[in-house]
Amino acid sequence: VGSFDALVVASGSVAFNALTEMTDEQWQVGLQSKLMGQINLTRAAITHLSDRGSITLISGILSEEPIHWGVSATTINGAIEHFVKGAACELPRGIRINVVSPTVLEESMSKYADFFPGFVPVPAARVAQAYKKSVLGVQTGQIFRVNG
Repeated sequence: VGSFDALVVASGSVAFNALTEMTDEQWQVGLQSKLMGQINLTRAAITHLSDRGSITLISGILSEEPIHWGVSATTINGAIEHFVKGAACELPRGIRINVVSPTVLEESMSKYADFFPGFVPVPAARVAQAYKKSVLGVQTGQIFRVNG
């Protein structure tokens, strides 16, 4: 791909199930897809990013506000946030790394409202502003929370 200025990640899967019902395979979904997927993208991007480039990952509200059947998401999102804090201390050439942690999106409420009782959703456009802040701003090692 050559050189580029920013990597933005807004993907990754986790399994939802009760802690006592979670299988090793279900734990592996989040570990491999969302956590290691973002870590591996970060590692691969380092040599291609421009000096003072930017990496922005995604976690989510469940890192700080767990829901029923969300133990995997809570664990994985928290791990991503801690990865960003640690990686920010070691990235070369002024490369920055941050994570956007949104609550449930307004556009997703028709599908997910039952899982997020009492959560105030936010529009995707507001979450996009957090990504913009991460990519174009000066901060590193930060968690940009987008709550309602």
